[in-house]
Amino acid sequence: MLVRRGVQRLLKQMGAHVLPELSLATGRRADLVALTRQGDIWIIEIKSSIEDFRVDRKWPDYRLHSDRFFFATHPGVPSEIFPQECGFILSDGYGAEILRDAPEHRMAAATRKALMLRIARAGAARLLAAELAGVAVPALEGESE
Repeated sequence: MLVRRGVQRLLKQMGAHVLPELSLATGRRADLVALTRQGDIWIIEIKSSIEDFRVDRKWPDYRLHSDRFFFATHPGVPSEIFPQECGFILSDGYGAEILRDAPEHRMAAATRKALMLRIARAGAARLLAAELAGVAVPALEGESE
């Protein structure tokens, strides 16, 4: 959660909207999926330790479901363990910084459409659950009440 919170704050400052723990069509669950202002989809895979990275080999699949793919971690994990062909974000829980930008690899149109529908449905379901639980949900910029 420490890494996730810092990354979410960074992405919010960048104008992106983020859904944590989004299930993909493959059945895998992305730690964070961000939708940028330009409509790009980023997946951020959070790693909390060297061992966490070492045992997880599913990350190449995430590239098929994103325009850019990043790893994110905290200062206690050495950055050199992460592949150079992926973006890298360092988070301290209060904020984060992109230390290596992710190369762009555009998704296929059909994959993009399916993922946008998945993002929209998950976001709407979570918004409804929050409102039914009595959580005040602020309107988005440019959205009327």
